[in-house]
Amino acid sequence: MRICSLVPGATEVVAALDLTDQLVAVSHECDYPESIRHVPSVVESVIDQHNLSSDAIDRAVKQLVSAGQRLYRLNEQRLRDARPNVILTQDLCHVCAVTPDQLTQAITSLPSEPRLVTLNPTSMEDMLLDVVRIAQAVGAADRGQALLQSLRARLDHASTTKRAIRPRVVCLEWLDPLYIAGHWVPEMVALAGGTDILGRKDQPSRETTWKEVTDANPDILLIMPCGYSVQRTLDELGRLESSRTAWSALLARWPETYVLDANAYFSRPGPRLVDGVELLASLFHPTPPHDLNPLQAVRLTTSFLTVESRV
Repeated sequence: MRICSLVPGATEVVAALDLTDQLVAVSHECDYPESIRHVPSVVESVIDQHNLSSDAIDRAVKQLVSAGQRLYRLNEQRLRDARPNVILTQDLCHVCAVTPDQLTQAITSLPSEPRLVTLNPTSMEDMLLDVVRIAQAVGAADRGQALLQSLRARLDHASTTKRAIRPRVVCLEWLDPLYIAGHWVPEMVALAGGTDILGRKDQPSRETTWKEVTDANPDILLIMPCGYSVQRTLDELGRLESSRTAWSALLARWPETYVLDANAYFSRPGPRLVDGVELLASLFHPTPPHDLNPLQAVRLTTSFLTVESRV
């Protein structure tokens, strides 16, 4: 089997099925696990997402979309050279990855037409069922069922160990402008033993205001910008603090504010969403108390933010 995965979450499924050696092409954002990083990328972003600030990325995306332009370039020659017989793509978010319509011309130029598997998950259950779909498409149905059972067992354990008290939670998926996380994130919060008071399961993320967040009065504020690591989020918060947004004053309202690795555990609909649920459960109900892994999550304080803004 020659597999091309244009979706990071799908690439992680292929790796979890122990089929990394069958990957012949991936997208520019497929960076996990380490074993897939040698696979050629056939996609590049039009926007410099790694160096621009969150507000600059937002402006660039809106400008390109309003002009009817693509956010990603597909390297058709590399795709032809890869000669895939299965292509995994998505039609959920046109801001996140190449969409099926971009593949039409490239596919017609391939020696033989590959099987196209289009993913459109909006919930945890969709992600779990996509594990089975991907496994079947790449000829690993039995492995897919085994992986599915393992993921379900972990989710069951995370949800049965929660306490009766459910903290009220707000999840911020973008910083400038502010966005409330949607799709599977509210469900992840619920599975971990919390209540997402502004997000809506199966619904897209949406723009919000600090007034709405403040009026909601959450017990816990989670900062998880889409595609960002903990360190990149801290860097962005420091930039905002030193420019026009007094984040330290805003965050002083919530004694429990966490910055999370969204890129690994919340942005990508793949197996590591289960890791994200387990991480949230450990934050909401830390029994026994334990130190956080700073690569996964850090508890944010106003003094911490002030230090970051001076770095």
